[in-house]
Amino acid sequence: MPGLLGKKIGMTSVFGADGKNVPCTVIEAGPCVVTQVKTVEKDGYKAVQLGFGEAKEKNTTKPMMGVFKKAGTTPKAHLAEFKFDEDYNLGDTITVELFADAELVDVVGTSKGKGFQGVVKRHGFGGVGQATHGQDDRLRKPGSIGACSYPAKVFKGMRMGGHMGGDRVTTQNLKVLKVIPEHNLLLVKGSVAGCIGSTLLIKK
Repeated sequence: MPGLLGKKIGMTSVFGADGKNVPCTVIEAGPCVVTQVKTVEKDGYKAVQLGFGEAKEKNTTKPMMGVFKKAGTTPKAHLAEFKFDEDYNLGDTITVELFADAELVDVVGTSKGKGFQGVVKRHGFGGVGQATHGQDDRLRKPGSIGACSYPAKVFKGMRMGGHMGGDRVTTQNLKVLKVIPEHNLLLVKGSVAGCIGSTLLIKK
C-alpha cells in the first residue's frame, strides 16, 4: 500500500538524537478500511479504495451504503483510491504501521481559506512604498495591469486580488520522526497544509 488517509492533530516539537529541538506535525494516520478492490477485468485498472473516519448512516447515500455493507464495515466519511499491485481483501484494516520502515513521506492537504485578499498578501506585491504624490490612499494597490496601446487587453493569469487559500497542496519529502502504533500517530518533520482536524493524504 503506497499511502493512507489521516487527520491533522496539530503541531509540537521533539528532541532529536543530537539534542536539537525539531518542529513536527502530529497526524492520526488510519486505521483505514479496504472498502473496494478494483480489478483490471471488471474496472480496467487495479486499485484499492480506502475509507477513513466515521460517517452517519443517514448522511450516506444508498449506493455507498451497499459498498460499505459489502465490505462489512460502517459508513466512512472519506474515501481515496491507491493504484498498486499488491492484493488486499474487502474489509482489511491498514494501520499507521505501514510507515514503520518509511523515511520520507508526501502529505496532501487543503490549505486554509483566506477569503478575498489583495495583491500584497496574495502575491507578495511590495506596494507603492510612498505616501506622497497623491498616493495616500493607494499604498496596497496593484498599479497598472495592461499595456499602453497594444495588445490593448489584460492577459490571462494577471496577478490580481481574489480568492486565496482552499487549494490542494502537496508537501513533499517530509522526514518521518516517529510512528506510535498504539495511538495511530505519525510524527513528521515540519508543517503540512490544512487546519487542525482536516483530512490528509499521506503517501510513501
